[in-house]
Amino acid sequence: MSKSQVITARIDPEVMELVDRVAKAQGRSRSWLAARAIEKMARAETAFMDFVKEGEDDIAAGRYLTQEEMEEWVERRVRDRQAVRQAAE
Repeated sequence: MSKSQVITARIDPEVMELVDRVAKAQGRSRSWLAARAIEKMARAETAFMDFVKEGEDDIAAGRYLTQEEMEEWVERRVRDRQAVRQAAE
């Protein structure tokens, strides 16, 4: 297990009251709560950045649809589904 690091952050009084409330309700320390919150946010932001990068890579490789192509695709799907439903009736 890696050694933990220490960071310092300025928190306004209203947010600190919320932190204290949640920490007390969960029987955890401010430090534990802050570490979990930072971890959750960092993982979510990293996943989003990776998602955006994947899209940018697809665009660079020519794997995309224009707005018009996407609208046509959706319209075809809707028509096809309606035809299937009507045939089943």
